[in-house]
Amino acid sequence: EASKNDDAFPVVMAAIVAAVDEHGDLMRAAISSPGNDFRLGACEAPPAIISAYLGGDMTKYLEDFMNGAKSMYEPGKKVLDLGVSEVLPFEVPAEDRNRTSPFPYGGGRFEFRAVGSSQNVSLVNTVLNTITADKFDEFATRIEAGEDPAEIARATLKKHWKVIFNGDNYCLDAQQDLTDRGVWRIDSGVEAIAQLSSKKNIELFKKTGVLTEEECKARQDVLHDHYTGTVEMEALCLVEMINGHVIPSVKAAGAGPLEGLQAIVPKIKDAVAAIHAAETSFEKASLARTLRLETMVEMRETCDEAEEVVPADLWTLATYKELLFLDSHTTVKDPVGSDYGDFE
Repeated sequence: EASKNDDAFPVVMAAIVAAVDEHGDLMRAAISSPGNDFRLGACEAPPAIISAYLGGDMTKYLEDFMNGAKSMYEPGKKVLDLGVSEVLPFEVPAEDRNRTSPFPYGGGRFEFRAVGSSQNVSLVNTVLNTITADKFDEFATRIEAGEDPAEIARATLKKHWKVIFNGDNYCLDAQQDLTDRGVWRIDSGVEAIAQLSSKKNIELFKKTGVLTEEECKARQDVLHDHYTGTVEMEALCLVEMINGHVIPSVKAAGAGPLEGLQAIVPKIKDAVAAIHAAETSFEKASLARTLRLETMVEMRETCDEAEEVVPADLWTLATYKELLFLDSHTTVKDPVGSDYGDFE
């Protein structure tokens, strides 16, 4: 719309689709963290399968283009009625961003929805800019050599169409279908980070002048060490909470899985010791992932069993009820002689 060049739009879209299909491993690496290993595939986050959502209107437009038909991309609109008299019904784009897709198109843009809320987006933007720039460079080189831009885009879409998925990414059958298609799927954040040093990706970063081989490997080690450090802090904090709160509460109540709690604390400490004994950053991070997603989850279940049976007055940790409804479940008395609550 801005360029007034209808012929350029499908070419640009083809380049982006191809970039996502070829470099989904890098996109997954850029969003890897301990938190995302829990979050992806749940909590309104897409799974760790890097597909792209186009929506009905864009999909039809690109399919027509790919098959040689001439059409215009005209996104539909729908009326949104909030059901309140103070706000009149208003028109919004009909394209649904599809909250289960990691890379949906809508509202004139792509959105990388798999990025964690606490993540620094510098690596994410570096990856997105690099993979698209590489595809634009490839297209430009071929066009300058005399190839027809539209034919390049059509062939590219046909080759990479498998990465397009407009359905429910939470559906297990759909996830298996995408996996069978060959769409990038790396469930482990640790394994995804390791893709930074793959031959394909080192060559990509070197070709575009973004990172050298040494810089790729250094960033991989740093990300693995960050993953390990985050898990270690959480594990040691968990041990402290169990020893200082959960076990004393269970003992005071005379109820709860005391033996289970006492047995798993050394297990966590041993796992942390094993991480320190590992030689490489990758090995340390792999052990940390197992600790967080298996051992610590097991501990969480044991702590939940304790919380269910220990009386509230003996449970010294804040409950979800207290955290979520603090105002209705907590009483605060004004200190004698203070001006607490006096806002005049």
